[in-house]
Amino acid sequence: MPMHWSELRHASHEDLATCRALLKGGSRSFHAAGKLLPDAVHGPAGAIYAFCRLADDEIDNAIDNDSPMGSGPNPNPAEALARLRHRLERAYAGAPLPIAVDRAFADVVRRHAIPRALPEALLEGFAWDAAGRTYETLEDVLAYAARVAGSVGAMMTVLMDRRAPETVSRACDLGVAMQLSNIARDVGEDARAGRLYLPRAWLREQGIDPEAWLARPVFTPELGRVVSRLLAVADHLYARADDGIAHLPLACRPGIGAARLLYAEIGRQVARHGGDSVSRRAVVSGRRKLALLGQALFAALLPAAAKPAPPLAQTLFLIEAVVQSTPRRAEMPATERMLDLIAKLQARDAVSMPATPSP
Repeated sequence: MPMHWSELRHASHEDLATCRALLKGGSRSFHAAGKLLPDAVHGPAGAIYAFCRLADDEIDNAIDNDSPMGSGPNPNPAEALARLRHRLERAYAGAPLPIAVDRAFADVVRRHAIPRALPEALLEGFAWDAAGRTYETLEDVLAYAARVAGSVGAMMTVLMDRRAPETVSRACDLGVAMQLSNIARDVGEDARAGRLYLPRAWLREQGIDPEAWLARPVFTPELGRVVSRLLAVADHLYARADDGIAHLPLACRPGIGAARLLYAEIGRQVARHGGDSVSRRAVVSGRRKLALLGQALFAALLPAAAKPAPPLAQTLFLIEAVVQSTPRRAEMPATERMLDLIAKLQARDAVSMPATPSP
């Protein structure tokens, strides 16, 4: 059931304006897509985005301050994580800290019964950043993307009152795909901050030593092939996500469809430059964004053919969290099928991904 902002307990209209400003300034693509969402979803989505954005910034700032080149006040990464977990605890206890974003976030998680495991997964991903975790394989990268972006996709389905496991699975696919697009776009920027999210095994296959490259990040055709390979995985997940978008409320489909198209376009911009996101940054023009928004409006009216696919192994825990939090109604056969599928996939630790051979 959509949230009515007249039911706010903690947030003020000024708090909500703060969340909207953070959304507008932090993600131009998501902000543009959000204009197509109904207000009952756009408002709560802005609160979730703002909480995630501030949490991400807090960890990034702490990591920068903790580095040999860093400067500025505490906290260090461990302290920043502890503070974020405390903020999450207070929000779920209905006693948010006196921070505009936290007050709005507390209202959203209460009204929509968002499983706590979802934002906790996000914080786990940030903890991996703080620990300097490395990602050897595609599966490792997908596990990270599931936490920092798949979790947000799952939260969005809850906002739209869609908790069927098949729909949540596709929303997680969309979140992961978006994160892969971001990784492909930010290779140079991340490297200059000492971070590398491309699968290191793929780099080695192209004759690139990850540590040596991080010390001197430059674009080469070999690196471009690795980036293009990651974008192919993202495209596969975007295609899977289309089926989930078709099962959202009609009023929500244009906004989510627009977000899908805009983020996929980021990847296409990287691909147009041979996978070079080291010496340049991919940007989607305002004119192209408008065209994609129009495409999303049109696509929302078209029926989509069902393309059943098992969930990614890395997002199973997010799907389970939503399914287990679903209010008990008449048991749905689809839920039973998905739970059975989840059990089977966990038993064999499967990953539903296409083969990604080296170009």
